[in-house]
Amino acid sequence: MTGFRTKLYRDDAVVLRCQKLGESDRIITLFTRRHGRVRAVAKGVRRTTSKFGARLEPFGHVDVQIVEGRTLHVIGQVEGIDLFGKRFIEDYPRYTAASAIAETAERLTPVEEEPALRLYLLTLGALRALAGGEHAGTLVLDSYLLRAMGYAGWAPALSACAVCGTDGRHRAFSVPAGGCVCPDCRPPGAAHPAPATLDLMAALAEGDWRVADASDHSARREASGLVAAHLQWHLERALRSLPLVDRS
Repeated sequence: MTGFRTKLYRDDAVVLRCQKLGESDRIITLFTRRHGRVRAVAKGVRRTTSKFGARLEPFGHVDVQIVEGRTLHVIGQVEGIDLFGKRFIEDYPRYTAASAIAETAERLTPVEEEPALRLYLLTLGALRALAGGEHAGTLVLDSYLLRAMGYAGWAPALSACAVCGTDGRHRAFSVPAGGCVCPDCRPPGAAHPAPATLDLMAALAEGDWRVADASDHSARREASGLVAAHLQWHLERALRSLPLVDRS
């Protein structure tokens, strides 16, 4: 078309998801540093002769060139920066945790091409932590979910009553109320988690890995249940990947 100029840009991105398209292509969902969530076609990527098929697997950190299109963009070039997924592809607990992180990132970026730098950096850091293997995958996941909810404005109250704001580590926890609640504000049906569970949740939200790594299995399991319930209450729809996370 006369006067038509193809627009393209480069950005670094995390690969969130891949979907088959036709016989040899894939639609790649990318979370980019400067352009937010982007969907783009990787042409011929499923062929054995593809030059960059292995670089566009889920959880990879890549440098990508995007050619803008009217409906779907097209990936022109891609270079791997750190292909995190290769380090835990056969580690089911870490792989399922990464899947839940990627799905959460996608759900918290409902508008395509809307920059979300803080969430991008949080997502990149969580996948890097999973690849490093220094902390249990479930701890990395729950820390990510708590911080991602903070980004979205849904962080559960942990150091003050969610209803009246009274300071303190209150013993009751109510998802509909917004987190910990004092005795005066405690609604019917509120949970009563162990103090160690609330300590763990606070540590995960603040990035205190000394406390988090020292936590026991019962506190981790109870914290995971509260974090998942709080997230899915606000999302108003369950995450498909969360029940698959191996917490054994």
